[in-house]
Amino acid sequence: MSVINFILSLGASVMLPIIIFILGLVFGQKPGKAFRSALTIGIGFIGINLVIGLLTGNLGPAAQEMVQRMGIKLDVIDVGWPAASAIAFASRIGALIIPIGLLVNIIMLVTKTTKTVDVDFWNYWHFAFTGALIVAATGNMTLGIIGAIINVIIVLKIADWTAPLIQDFYQLPGISLPHGFSAAYVPIAIPLNKLIDHIPGLNKLDASTENIEKRFGIFGEPMVIGLILGIIIGFAAGYSIQQVLQLGMSMAGVMFLMPRMVKILMEGLIPLSESAREFMQKRFAGREFYIGLDSAVSIGHPAAISTALILVPVTILLALIIPGNRVLPFGDLATIPFMVAMIAPVTKGNVVRSVLIGSVVIGVGLLIATNVAPLHTTAAIDAAFKFPAGATTISSICDGANPLTWIILQVMKIFG
Repeated sequence: MSVINFILSLGASVMLPIIIFILGLVFGQKPGKAFRSALTIGIGFIGINLVIGLLTGNLGPAAQEMVQRMGIKLDVIDVGWPAASAIAFASRIGALIIPIGLLVNIIMLVTKTTKTVDVDFWNYWHFAFTGALIVAATGNMTLGIIGAIINVIIVLKIADWTAPLIQDFYQLPGISLPHGFSAAYVPIAIPLNKLIDHIPGLNKLDASTENIEKRFGIFGEPMVIGLILGIIIGFAAGYSIQQVLQLGMSMAGVMFLMPRMVKILMEGLIPLSESAREFMQKRFAGREFYIGLDSAVSIGHPAAISTALILVPVTILLALIIPGNRVLPFGDLATIPFMVAMIAPVTKGNVVRSVLIGSVVIGVGLLIATNVAPLHTTAAIDAAFKFPAGATTISSICDGANPLTWIILQVMKIFG
């Protein structure tokens, strides 16, 4: 456990370059080239995390002000993904999930059942969370481990399945996104997108960010859209003019800076992808491999961020009007970009479609989060999690509202 904690404490900006450097050497890169690629990738992740910090640090408080201003009274508190991940890693499953996840990935690579080399160890917490809920529901550690393994396998298969789409839409060659939260919404987004294809009017509406920019000129540029949406959210939060303008500029900064941070990351990843391709062609003719990364590398796309910003007030409204919902959206409102990260490529960047699909999955997700709240609370108690003041029952949008986690939980409960 101490080794696992040490690895996790280093963070992605340290451990990922080490892993990439080792992979570079394995794939036949010269040490100098492998070191440069690894260092560049680490710097890229630092940049991405800085911009994510700008996003969550400004959007989160504004969204929470909107909730308080509307006077929503719900008894289950959304404690957010940091709390959910802490609960997951502090659980009995959490101590085992990294070696289990690595072993499953290696077996699937050897048996040619996946193309994804998942180096995103920090997001293995999604799988641990699934296992922790199963243990809380059944009291059976074995079922929890099996559930976590099933989650790993399904997410790796979704990552393989969506890799060509992700690579084309986000311009991320050789990359897949085996992210336990983002990937879960793809199987829902695809049929919903096909349904929209048959709705007159909506099926002809091209609301891609490229078309919006073409139609509205400067007002359609991503940074201006960020400015406008930030200002609207600021007013909805009851902010002063000074705070509204600051939020608007922060969201404009996110829209402008995130794609540039991803470009820095790709400067390091592209040489690795090319070396990996050459290595595989020599030793495994006809086989293709993807490097599995955090979906954070994708959320900077204007379509993803625009959709997420629009969905913040939509989420609050849905929490208010959906019968049976008890979850007060709070801690995870700023993580909605991760929810839509793999929906946007399905809709080819169509913001209207992405918002409609996002509204459906959030609405259903709130009911899922309500349903698992007692187990979420039990898992938190088992992990000695410190509850927020006044909270007796907790849940989260990430991963409490995760449909894949919920389905696996229901299946495993049959055997418990």
